Amino acid sequence: MATLILVRHGRSTANTSGVLAGRTPGISLDERGAAQAAALPGRLADVPLAAVVSSPLQRCRETVRPLLDARPDLPLHVEDRINECDYGDWSGRKLAELNDEPLMEVVQAHASAAAFPGGESMRAMQARAVDAVHDWNARIEAEHGEDAAYVMCSHGDIVKSIVADALGLHLDLFQRIHVDPCSVTVIRYTRLRPFLVRLGDTGDFAGFAPREHPDSSGTAEVGGGAGAP
Repeated sequence: MATLILVRHGRSTANTSGVLAGRTPGISLDERGAAQAAALPGRLADVPLAAVVSSPLQRCRETVRPLLDARPDLPLHVEDRINECDYGDWSGRKLAELNDEPLMEVVQAHASAAAFPGGESMRAMQARAVDAVHDWNARIEAEHGEDAAYVMCSHGDIVKSIVADALGLHLDLFQRIHVDPCSVTVIRYTRLRPFLVRLGDTGDFAGFAPREHPDSSGTAEVGGGAGAP
């Protein structure tokens, strides 16, 4: 079947301000995120692409715009099922204050039981995203052949939940996966099983350098984090 190239959106203004954006409108890429998006066409230059599928949110649409400008014949499809997780009442709040919420411990260690107040559960988030991937795999293969590749631009928790499904990992383990802004993750789907070919590839190793104040808590940042400083 098709090869899925998952792109997390570039760094956003919410990432740098430590806010859980969720589906809050008007969240754009920051200066670094725009530069990351501008570099994306070059990173994918050698890959023939059949289509681009994007979350409806502004930060994803801005991430794929340079790629679409570089390839004007490439069709864009907006897919609601790969929209950001609906964090409900948590949307727009500072991540630092959310860390004190009792639910955060459940989100970190038992994600399959986590449901955001006024929003959706993490199980529902994963189910809709995985359904969208399988539907688009079938569509791309039917229209372009089994060797076709396509880009899907979405959000940190969505990408991680799709990767967990591809690896056969329980959702409770998905916080062990990390994808930086504008990272590229590649999953090649076959009739019997998917293969994870790349995970969170940015081509930049700055994020692996020792940090002045390392986080040793083992906590995964909800929404995906801001990436390397």
